[in-house]
Amino acid sequence: MLTITQELYDRIVEHSRADHPDEACGVVAGPAGTGRAERFIPMLNAARSPTFYEFDSTDLLKLYREMDDRDEEPVIIYHSHTATEAYPSRTDVSYANEPGAHYVLVSTADADDAGPFQFRSYRIVDGEITEEEVQVVEAHPPTA
Repeated sequence: MLTITQELYDRIVEHSRADHPDEACGVVAGPAGTGRAERFIPMLNAARSPTFYEFDSTDLLKLYREMDDRDEEPVIIYHSHTATEAYPSRTDVSYANEPGAHYVLVSTADADDAGPFQFRSYRIVDGEITEEEVQVVEAHPPTA
């Protein structure tokens, strides 16, 4: 199950709507080993495409170095689908190389600024897609 704060949920949806009709993409990092999604990092879709997303390789390298320096890992890797449902495509599966991450997809296919959208989360390991429940909370409980 993915547990995400309302603030992060809203920011992912906002980014997805803002980049529409192109796909939006980004990462939510968290302290290594905790599974806690904490730091929202919107990325530029280098493909600038309504049907494909690609992280800029320089930005991605910088992000991974920054996460390493902060002892973080990618907890959520998200992107939007602008014309289809929020379900991983074959391309999405082929690029899913973080087995510990939650892959969040937001579909803006039927959305307008206030309209409906889909927000779904998956685990993708060795090409296997498993949808998981999304629990939205006001805030993460304090760490012990």
